[in-house]
Amino acid sequence: MIDHHVRVHPSADRLPREDQLAWKLAAVATATEELDADSAAMAVNRVIDNAAVAVASLLRRPVAVARAQATAHRANGTPRGASVFGTPTRVSPEWAAWANGTAVRELDFHDTYLAADYSHPGDTVPPLLAVAQHTGRTGADLLRGIITAYEIQVALVKGICLHEHRIDHVAHLGAATACGLGALLRLPTEAVYQAVQQTVHTTTATRQSRKGEISSWKAYAPALAGKAAVEAVDRAMRGENSPSPIYEGEDGFLAWMLDGPGADYTVRLPGPGEPRRAILDTYTKEHSAEYQAQAVIDLARRLRDKTGPLDRVRSVVLHTSHHTHHVIGSGANDPQKYDPMASRETLDHSVPYIFAVALEDGVWHHERSYAPERARRPETVALWRKISTVEDPEWTRRYHDPDPDRRAFGGRAVLTLDDGTVVEDELAVADAHPAGARPFRRPAYEGKFRTLADGAVAPAGQDRFLAAAAHLADLGAADLDGLFPAVDSEAVAAYDARLPKGLF
Repeated sequence: MIDHHVRVHPSADRLPREDQLAWKLAAVATATEELDADSAAMAVNRVIDNAAVAVASLLRRPVAVARAQATAHRANGTPRGASVFGTPTRVSPEWAAWANGTAVRELDFHDTYLAADYSHPGDTVPPLLAVAQHTGRTGADLLRGIITAYEIQVALVKGICLHEHRIDHVAHLGAATACGLGALLRLPTEAVYQAVQQTVHTTTATRQSRKGEISSWKAYAPALAGKAAVEAVDRAMRGENSPSPIYEGEDGFLAWMLDGPGADYTVRLPGPGEPRRAILDTYTKEHSAEYQAQAVIDLARRLRDKTGPLDRVRSVVLHTSHHTHHVIGSGANDPQKYDPMASRETLDHSVPYIFAVALEDGVWHHERSYAPERARRPETVALWRKISTVEDPEWTRRYHDPDPDRRAFGGRAVLTLDDGTVVEDELAVADAHPAGARPFRRPAYEGKFRTLADGAVAPAGQDRFLAAAAHLADLGAADLDGLFPAVDSEAVAAYDARLPKGLF
């Protein structure tokens, strides 16, 4: 791996493009290394994971709205367009990226990578699949694009923190997607370089989308980054340029969005001939909630047998990392995280709520655990408001441990009962984490898909999808349609027909 030092340069420096981060990212994307077998197998897992959470969200309003917008932009003639989950209509690829990206993200239930910043690298897959279909690429081409996008996403998340400046993590997602598209299409480095810069320039936004009363935009934000990346690649292929240097310029991303004129970052990228294996450092979710709540849910389930009747609980304090405390804990200072009338998007970013429900129910469900009647139970609200978080420097250190085998995203729960008895336990990582009690492997991904597809996809359709995904490397261009499980499109259309109309 090669460490690339990135800092702000005045325009008078005329920084050569080969010394710019966007070029270095593009150079990794356009290298011709063979696919790593383990990375390819994990990419198949993530294609399965994405489809699972997408079909489970088809009858949710944000997904239906995105689908309605997309189907108003039908593909005409050649190239052939791209598929949208839930409908047989083929649409222009940037709109397929929009609709499918929203479906994948809606339930907050697919993969994650946490380091200096946050990410959901599986968000790169919908735009890659859309462009692969539209341009007649093969499954092997799609695999190359996915593995590249994950490589770039992980490198940026390790090297450049956005959260401390309250910039939303999709700024890295756009660059990763543009690089994945460049690898998929085997574009020249120059074109990918321009597309990366344009995507970063147009997808930088604040983190207000994840603060206070969190709205459905949380699902749309990564979809917009994917759509923007597709459009940027199209323009770059036509010879258009972009703001440059987007990262290092004196009025650029680092200087005004992040650490300022003195900014200095290190981004580690694979050198020539090195395998792309960053996807193996990422992990998926067993539970539909923010990733830092995964271990908390498993910990709450483990504590149930130790606490006795929950009306005896006087207080619960979760000792955890800086990120967990300040993003989904009481350290966020968001009263909405304790509001039983809050949106689902707010509740899945409230670790006090999540711990309370998991402690009461012993299970977690992507719909029932967030139902309004569930959130408003008086006994749940009473327990919920006794739960707080504190930052523990040791858990913060473990969160950032450079050794992935020692990195921890959990915490320690201390429950004080009404008689003064203290019950406590801790869990470093979720059970489904690669270092957890039950790491997710292919059977677990397939099981998650079958569980979430139940009632939406017939068993035979589930079998066909899983067979197609398992043989992704061997799929021809027409076979990529098999990566969209057949659903009851009439039921989807009936749901969509009830939506208010928009412009399209």
